[in-house]
Amino acid sequence: MRALAFALLLALPACAHAQAADGPASAPLTAEWRAVDAATGQIRDIEGLEQLAQDFPDSGNVRLRLLQPYLEAGETEKLLDTLRWLKERGYVFGEVPQQQIPKLIGEDRAAAAQALLIPQAEVIAGSEVVGVISADAGLIESVIRFPDELAIQVHPRPKLLATSVTVKAVAAWYPSGTNFYFDRSGLDNVSGMVWDPLRKSLWVASGNIDGSEKGELDKYDVSGLVSLFRSEDPREVISAPQGANPSDITVDANSTLYASDPLAGGVFFATKDDHELRALISPGTFRSPQGLAVGDDNTKLYVSDYRYGIAIVDLATRKVSRLASDIPVILDGVDGMWRHGDELIVVQNGTSPMRIAAFKLSEDGMRVVGHRVLEQANPEWTEPLNGSIHEGALYYVGNGQWDRYVQGQSAQDKPPLPTQIRRLSLD
Repeated sequence: MRALAFALLLALPACAHAQAADGPASAPLTAEWRAVDAATGQIRDIEGLEQLAQDFPDSGNVRLRLLQPYLEAGETEKLLDTLRWLKERGYVFGEVPQQQIPKLIGEDRAAAAQALLIPQAEVIAGSEVVGVISADAGLIESVIRFPDELAIQVHPRPKLLATSVTVKAVAAWYPSGTNFYFDRSGLDNVSGMVWDPLRKSLWVASGNIDGSEKGELDKYDVSGLVSLFRSEDPREVISAPQGANPSDITVDANSTLYASDPLAGGVFFATKDDHELRALISPGTFRSPQGLAVGDDNTKLYVSDYRYGIAIVDLATRKVSRLASDIPVILDGVDGMWRHGDELIVVQNGTSPMRIAAFKLSEDGMRVVGHRVLEQANPEWTEPLNGSIHEGALYYVGNGQWDRYVQGQSAQDKPPLPTQIRRLSLD
């Protein structure tokens, strides 16, 4: 059927593990965040989706979901308006949709639809490869430059540390190309990683995020945050609540750690005196929270919800607002996210084309007032993933391999590949 064919063309890129903006003169001081859950993703009717688009005016995913119902209802002008919205924000459909969308809309409006399709993505390849981690390290999720202050006796010191979801360890990489693994006992999937300068500790997130089944030897694997390479003790563990699986993590100036659970939807925190993660935002507010970044005044936490946009949590009141935008941009599809001066640096692997961008924030940090695309559609990418900022540059995983693993096991037709670690200047 025509409608079915159209629906199949509009699948968004999957994550590993999410209307024009009002002008500043008419914009409210804060934008409300609508609570979302699994049921929100099942909304299919036009009225419900249009309300969702109003509630999340910078979500490309919500706009794409409107195309199918508009086609079925014969709402051609609304469909064209949605294509126009996507074009204004640089969305590029794949080769097959490029050919089929004008046909599906109908001969009388085919030319108008064709004019609203960007033929191909502009390639912006601004990064360089600074390390290649061997394929036996498995599914690499994040990377960090080896901190100079890290009190660990390893000679020579490695240049990079990377988290492996499947090997369940931290891999150390040397310029010679060799790597070895730290602390392989008792960890589950290792994903997020952050350096805490106040405590001089490297923290990693451990949890079951790849859907792999636990065997008898795995049932005691840690779910929580783990500090490795400690000089006084081998490790420190901050346990997660039952059923929680932390993935992305960040730390504020007071050494408070924050962690997101992209599966259950919760966001947690732990002060430097805590031994267990505590709920900051319970599941039901976010569908798939991923990247986290602390505001420059230490009073707010930015949370990327993969399918709906970027939220702002007031850390004093826990009130959740939506990061609004004064300019036409797509704010969903964000995996990794970091604050860098007055900008949020984001890896958007859930939109098309995939890109790394910088969103300039308003003085109060509540709105996007500027936008830079730093890298886009790099032909060497598969799926850019997480990383960290060091001396004005983003170090990140360039060829993510989530598509090469099924529940923790290598796919039969897709053997693991070496992982590129790339450096991108943020200037």
